[in-house]
Amino acid sequence: MKIIMLGAPGAGKGTQAKKIAEKYMIPHISTGDIFRANIKNGTELGKKAKTYMDQGLLVPDELVVDLVVDRVGQDDAKNGYVLDGFPRTIPQAQALDSALEAIGEKVDYAINVEVPDENIIRRMSGRRACVACGATYHLVHIPPKQEGICDTCGKELILRDDDKPETVKKRLDVYHEQTQPLIDYYTEKGILKEVDGTVDMADVFAAITDILGA
Repeated sequence: MKIIMLGAPGAGKGTQAKKIAEKYMIPHISTGDIFRANIKNGTELGKKAKTYMDQGLLVPDELVVDLVVDRVGQDDAKNGYVLDGFPRTIPQAQALDSALEAIGEKVDYAINVEVPDENIIRRMSGRRACVACGATYHLVHIPPKQEGICDTCGKELILRDDDKPETVKKRLDVYHEQTQPLIDYYTEKGILKEVDGTVDMADVFAAITDILGA
């Protein structure tokens, strides 16, 4: 079962990817994790990726695809995997399809966690983080016991720049421009499935397991 998770930043696709991985006992693979593992282990691909990252450059698509294909070829992924955060663009999706085809494989499902922009902006601007210990809260869903103060260490809670409405709006604009076309791409391939990401997390997961089969 080879799955790609799609969805805007803050839609909750990472949370759902982890839950899918646990339930179906397949690895949850994010490109960030792959980069870190390869760099830490000093692999050839890791060294190449690091030269770009050290210069603040984006790692080229071909190299990202090589890293992903190398990762999905490992033993723990033989029964499938959940890809989270990749592909982000049509060229990446095409390169991934070609690389998988070369080893006789293909993606089974692309699951899009659909959440309207205004919900995401509201959701993310409600987040608060502790300046000292990094604990995270949400004004609506996980509020601290005392407003503006961390339950764990008693230090101040802040709204991170990443979660400010104007920053979230910019990230969403980039998402719609680059990643939204993937929805059409996977629809044409007949593997796109959409779930409503505005409902409770447990209900989102139930909808996904309905698609994948319990």
